[in-house]
Amino acid sequence: MVINLSEHHSLVSNWISELRDTSIQSDRMRFRRNIERVGEVAAYEISKKMSWIEKDTVTPLGIAKQKVLNKQPVLGTILRAGLPLHQGLLNYFDKADNAFIAAYRKHSRDGNFEISLEYLSCPELEDRILILSDPMLATGASLVKTIQFLKREGNLKEIHVVCVIACTEGIEFLRRNEPNITIWCGAIDEELTAKGYIVPGLGDAGDLAFGEKSQS
Repeated sequence: MVINLSEHHSLVSNWISELRDTSIQSDRMRFRRNIERVGEVAAYEISKKMSWIEKDTVTPLGIAKQKVLNKQPVLGTILRAGLPLHQGLLNYFDKADNAFIAAYRKHSRDGNFEISLEYLSCPELEDRILILSDPMLATGASLVKTIQFLKREGNLKEIHVVCVIACTEGIEFLRRNEPNITIWCGAIDEELTAKGYIVPGLGDAGDLAFGEKSQS
């Protein structure tokens, strides 16, 4: 299942417009906050699909029966670009366990690249709901490799992928390799360049959020 949040939330579409706008992108705080907001909306929408239990809550005047989450999810993110999106999810799932993965494109001299995974820190994953965030779903290769990596740590009950902008090619690649996931995205773009960048996209989310990285 693929859910395009901007089709249902005018505010998400507005934030995506600002994230793409080169005249606004120089404001890093605003850029990070807009990504965080997309994560907050995604968290709210995902919460509607999660199971709950009824709990008695003691108030000053009596007892109220309330619906609460049956089990907290695991929030995973791909460093470093995923941090603002992860924070948006964490603002709502504030009791969730967290997982962090270092994944990046390791380029060769001929222009091709492979996905390198060098770090994983995660809680117990057996029978857990995983919400994995990465702002740009381009080729889908890093997300597929990350999911496969996490599956070795435990048999996941559900997997949700949250991104700001997704490319149709990346969505199809992800669905072919992981058919049982749900993808939540702020917008969907059609074009992917030969080097694996989304067009029109928004540029390098990590650089725009945290500053340009050394290419050494």
